[in-house]
Amino acid sequence: MENIYPLLGDKFPQISVSTTQGMKTIPDDYIGKWLVFFSHPGDFTPVCTTEFIEFAMHIDNFNNLNTALIGLSIDQNTSHIKWLEWIKIKTKIEIPFPLIEDPLGNISRKLGMISPAKGSNTVRSVFIIDDKGIIRSIFIYPQEIGRNINEIIRTIKSLQLSDNYQVVIPANWPYNSLIGDKVLLRPPTNIDDAKTRMEKVQMEGYTCYDWWFCFKSLS
Repeated sequence: MENIYPLLGDKFPQISVSTTQGMKTIPDDYIGKWLVFFSHPGDFTPVCTTEFIEFAMHIDNFNNLNTALIGLSIDQNTSHIKWLEWIKIKTKIEIPFPLIEDPLGNISRKLGMISPAKGSNTVRSVFIIDDKGIIRSIFIYPQEIGRNINEIIRTIKSLQLSDNYQVVIPANWPYNSLIGDKVLLRPPTNIDDAKTRMEKVQMEGYTCYDWWFCFKSLS
């Protein structure tokens, strides 16, 4: 059965969009980079304004993670442009990433970014898309609560570490109450691996509570 909306592990559906920085094709234009594709309820609204400023203030963190940003709402580009101009004039913060116009809501509905019970505007959806165009994480926040930008950055960094080192990441990393900033070895998938796990991991610098719970520092 075909998914109604894209899910984790799916290729992000190809869409051509009109943005404040010209036409974009997603994910093709961003292959080789990670991408945060997010929706906001509306221009000239207070919570969205604080979110965009936070995204802009953290742009170096995203750049260091080879990650681009692109926003979307059902507003037209004329509204987007005026809002971005207002932000720059009033706060001295320039928004460096493009915004997508979606006045008919076609893109938003395709991606599940409109929840009818929450009104006709987009909710605060976030798709984290990797450098191959695969959806790696999805967040959905209601209109009344602004996003935690640091958590989005933490998620991207965690996913990249998991890919690069074949490890998994503990809760609240890098401030886990039990193992701090250490990362976890992926659990064994068969009996033979489980039997030899303790011997192997000691040679690789892991510490283990048991054969299924091993961890080490990457620093």
